Amino acid sequence: MDYFVFSVRNLKRKGIRSWLTLLGILIGIAAVVSLITVGSGLKVAVNSQFGASSTEVITIQAGGTSFGPPGSGTVIPLTKQDAIAIEQLSSVELAIPRNIEVGKMEYNNIVQFGYAGSVVDGREKEIYELVGNIEAEYGRLLESGDFGKVMLGYSFYEGEKNGYEKDILPGKKVLIKDKSFEVVGIVKKQGSFILDSIVWIQDSDLENLIGYGDNVSLIVVKAKNKDSIDRAKEDIEKLLRNRRDVKIGEENFEVSTPEATLESVNSVLNGIQIFIIIIASISIFIGIIGIVNTMTTSVLERKKEIGIMKAIGAKNSQIFMQFFVESGMLGLIGGAIGIILGLLLGYVGIGAINSFLGSETQPQINFILILFSLIGSFLIGSIAGIFPAMQAAKQNPVEALRG
Repeated sequence: MDYFVFSVRNLKRKGIRSWLTLLGILIGIAAVVSLITVGSGLKVAVNSQFGASSTEVITIQAGGTSFGPPGSGTVIPLTKQDAIAIEQLSSVELAIPRNIEVGKMEYNNIVQFGYAGSVVDGREKEIYELVGNIEAEYGRLLESGDFGKVMLGYSFYEGEKNGYEKDILPGKKVLIKDKSFEVVGIVKKQGSFILDSIVWIQDSDLENLIGYGDNVSLIVVKAKNKDSIDRAKEDIEKLLRNRRDVKIGEENFEVSTPEATLESVNSVLNGIQIFIIIIASISIFIGIIGIVNTMTTSVLERKKEIGIMKAIGAKNSQIFMQFFVESGMLGLIGGAIGIILGLLLGYVGIGAINSFLGSETQPQINFILILFSLIGSFLIGSIAGIFPAMQAAKQNPVEALRG
């Protein structure tokens, strides 16, 4: 405890130099803590965008090379007949073709472009089940026979955020590709940028607007159960290879399971996070150099003090521990301030992610991360102070008193 008391007293005496030395460690720890906090929040937010309510759901797309909605840029698109054939597989419970198209919607004399998703007439409930827990916040969901009508994601509701400068309520009319449609309902907020920003429309209405015929953007499949999802995936791939006359390894289609997709996304996010943390760690290395420099200077400035301590009986080990703990305190204080700053930046970052994606991710304090950051910052400071502490311990008391 005496070492800590003396260390705090000496650091106060150094004033501005102590704070400047703290900066390297402070910035590095703040960067690491904030990036890990934001990275964890980003994973949760991105994973929520998939909106799948069941792990038995499989998504099938034809291979494409262009940016845009699923199925765009394909040479050989999927068809409604493919969906019928897939649904007949013994490992499959449901197979529903869907089209996702880009189009313009006009309301309050303002035009915007976005995505419209088809709903197959008579299979609305099955689609809502496959896509997620779709419920109406206002009005009702699309039902069988709702031609000339649409259902909107929650993002369209609030005029302050939807870009139309006016709330869109059930009963209102909107223009989609210059054709009038009645809004029957607003979907309850899903926390997913995709689901909250989509226009739901009957397949026949969307086909009349776009003219895609029997082609489909994707086929959403539900396996019989969770245990048969791998078998269902293999059965679908085998069926489509036969139907599309391609060999293994030459598939011009993709069969994706939620686990595989999320694993791929999380792998990319982890890689980005690790890379950025490595870059941020450069600041910690600079902080180490700063502590070494400050403590070395401190040894030179306090030669007389060291001489007096040795003259009255201080051991080399006590001198060493004094400077060792003092440098550790530099790291610890810098780490503590860095953690507070990093958490604040993390909260701001997650707020920005929520605003951009329309998600509702809650920031979480990782106490293990905080504990290891504190211990790590103290150790970093202590290790950086080993050489200056050894220099102090080796001082000759007579020469030190002369200095």
